Amino acid sequence: MKLLVDSGSTKADWIAIDDNGKVIFTTQSLGLNPEVLSKEEIINRLEDKFDISHNKSKATNLYFYGAGCGTDRMKNFLASVFEDYFNNAKVTVHEDTFAAVYATTPKNEKAIVCILGTGSNCSYFDGKVLHQKVQSLGYIAMDDCSGNRFGRHLIRGYYFNKMPLEMAKDFEKNFNVDPDFIKNKLYKEPNPNAYLATFAKFLIKHKDSDFCKKYIQEELESFIENYIMQFENYKEVPVHFVGSIAFYLKDELNEILKKYEINIGNILRRPIDGLIAYHILNK
Repeated sequence: MKLLVDSGSTKADWIAIDDNGKVIFTTQSLGLNPEVLSKEEIINRLEDKFDISHNKSKATNLYFYGAGCGTDRMKNFLASVFEDYFNNAKVTVHEDTFAAVYATTPKNEKAIVCILGTGSNCSYFDGKVLHQKVQSLGYIAMDDCSGNRFGRHLIRGYYFNKMPLEMAKDFEKNFNVDPDFIKNKLYKEPNPNAYLATFAKFLIKHKDSDFCKKYIQEELESFIENYIMQFENYKEVPVHFVGSIAFYLKDELNEILKKYEINIGNILRRPIDGLIAYHILNK
């Protein structure tokens, strides 16, 4: 049994397949970002899902594609946790961009592949090898145009009294805005980046307001200029996107990419289905 996992910081999609590619089960766990989680918390999140814990000894291979796996240290840490837990499985850990590439880019084709979800990332795929020009420093310093970045803008806009009154009332109805609650989520509990990203749905709901348009425009431009334009051929190859932010802001994304003369490619909310086809073809 092979386990295929596409994990962001907020959630992880799991699919178990047999050698013929037949789906045995699908499930979803909380995200497994090794940059913000301890070994104990990762194990707890695995144990919390019956399909995963019940079948851990049956897995022969685990292919994990995840946020926070961009360095060898994080990949090795997470691989060691999985090797202890899935004791009969051969474990392979890749950063989440590989899942995005396999899901969006036809075999041997060149493309720039971006992730806009809870976090953000951008790589160039030359048809065989993945190239990255920006080393991520995590959600505090980077993650332009991500869900957590938009969450930060909304909280600041609310607390600095910049949010329009009617929108602020709606914000209060949808979220606990008690400062002690927010500070506990940000500084005491696991996954503060995933918590910040929960506010992104509010931004998408109000995306046509001038208040939210400003943040969307600024963050999209920042992502294009800081990430995509790092690659000299950014106008020559298609630029693909994966993630909920890209999916729900695809109209705004299309508009601004045209302004920069960038060829937009595929926009997918989740890459997990593409991973099944990839692993069947490359078994």
